[in-house]
This record gives sequence, structure tokens and C-alpha cells, in this order.
Amino acid sequence: MILRNPVPDDLPFLRRCVTLARHAVEVGDEPFGSLLRLGDDILFEDRNHVSGGDHTRHPEFAIARWAAENLTPEQRGAAVVYTSGEHCPMCSAAHAWVGLGRIVYAVGSIQLLQWRREWDLPEPPVAPLPINAVAPGVEVAGPAPELVDEVRALHAQSAGVETAPGPSH
Repeated sequence: MILRNPVPDDLPFLRRCVTLARHAVEVGDEPFGSLLRLGDDILFEDRNHVSGGDHTRHPEFAIARWAAENLTPEQRGAAVVYTSGEHCPMCSAAHAWVGLGRIVYAVGSIQLLQWRREWDLPEPPVAPLPINAVAPGVEVAGPAPELVDEVRALHAQSAGVETAPGPSH
């Protein structure tokens, strides 16, 4: 699939995802937030819930499970998932298996990996693959340059690192 930039109409939904990610940090979790949109309606939204030890409790995975239980295949295909960070391989696979539509993200997994390396944090246990490496048939848009600095600051706060503004792309 062709990687596209988010369009202006996507930004309010991405901003909501960043708000959900901020809430996750406020309650001691990792800064990820996501929502599911169908037409003009937000059907489901969630934030990360991995602080309890179950590292599969990503909001994108929760969206896929909710959609499988509550939407028809046609509705799933027409739905859009917005997220503060690009799907991990687990969430990309769930998204594709359930048959959800377009994914729009604020920051990419490679950006996050670069930040973690810059901050001397451990490598993640799963390779940060682009969504289309796992789910080649899914239309993807991201990152959103307007939100990168804000999301980077949330990840720094969550990791307990002090950062100076700098290159974030």
C-alpha cells in the first residue's frame, strides 16, 4: 500500500488519541491512545493498559477485538483506526485479521525506536515493523508532523528522561 500523510480532517481524531495517550501517562501507563471511527461517529476509544504486566493490552488490539464482536464485516472495512503511535506487529495482524479499514497514526514505530535509542533505553522485545510489512493490504497514513513533538514529550515523560527539543522526525 502507499503510505500517505494524514489529511487535515484526520487531525482532530489524532489529537484525541494524543489526549488518550496523555491520560495513560497520568495513570502510570505507556503513552498510547487509539480510537475507532465509522462515518461521523467514534465507536470505541481506549488507551494503553500494559502497566499491570500484560503487555498485549494495547488500545489497537482492544479496538480489533471490539470491532470483531460488534461490527459487520462491511462496517469494519469502512472504519478508520486513529492512533498516537503506529501499530506494533501484534496489533497490525489483529487489524488485518478483523478486516478493519484505514489506519492513521501520529508517530511511527521507527521514530519511537530512534527516541528510545537516543535516550539509552532498552530495545523493545518485538521488532518495530511498519504496518504494511505485517498487513500489506491496509491503507496507512502517518506520521502527522504537527503532533510529533507532543508525542515525543509524552514518551520522554513516561520513560523518565529529560529531553531538550531537537530533531524529532
